[in-house]
Amino acid sequence: MTFKTAKSSKVTLSELMLPSHSNFSGKIHGGFILSLMDQIAFASASKFSGYYCVTASVNTVNFLNPIEIGELITLKASVNFVGNSSMIVGIRVESENIRTGTRKHCNSSYFTMVAKDDEGKPIKVPGLIVSSADEIRRFYHGIQQTKIKKANPKIAIDENFDTIEMDQLFEDYNVQIQ
Repeated sequence: MTFKTAKSSKVTLSELMLPSHSNFSGKIHGGFILSLMDQIAFASASKFSGYYCVTASVNTVNFLNPIEIGELITLKASVNFVGNSSMIVGIRVESENIRTGTRKHCNSSYFTMVAKDDEGKPIKVPGLIVSSADEIRRFYHGIQQTKIKKANPKIAIDENFDTIEMDQLFEDYNVQIQ
């Protein structure tokens, strides 16, 4: 079996934020940032595995700080965890005011990527060599993420529920059943 270091998957992407990237409130559109995150996740996973990779899932993305027009954003990605054909890629996004040098953490997320062979079938990826405390912590976090996913398979919607019961369950929420 082949093993590769987490360092071999590291990718950095920087881009200046332009007015064309902004939303109606003058901040950089979240969808644009998500697109860049997907690109860097692909690059990191493909670099590590040596195969074309597709996005299987995206962990929660919390937009912590707005990104302004004229700021330089830097995305950093690396493979944190590997399964058989899947990899969890950790991504961190920071922005920098290029006039003042002020930096801010804008978001972090984890993308699960799957390596595909030439026929589009999942293919085994190299094992991961972890050597620092951070890499070990990230791999452990990947184990926890995969356990949570496996413990919570897609929930089927039960069409035979009692609306009176649902009314009681929903009483603390901002919803009205009609």
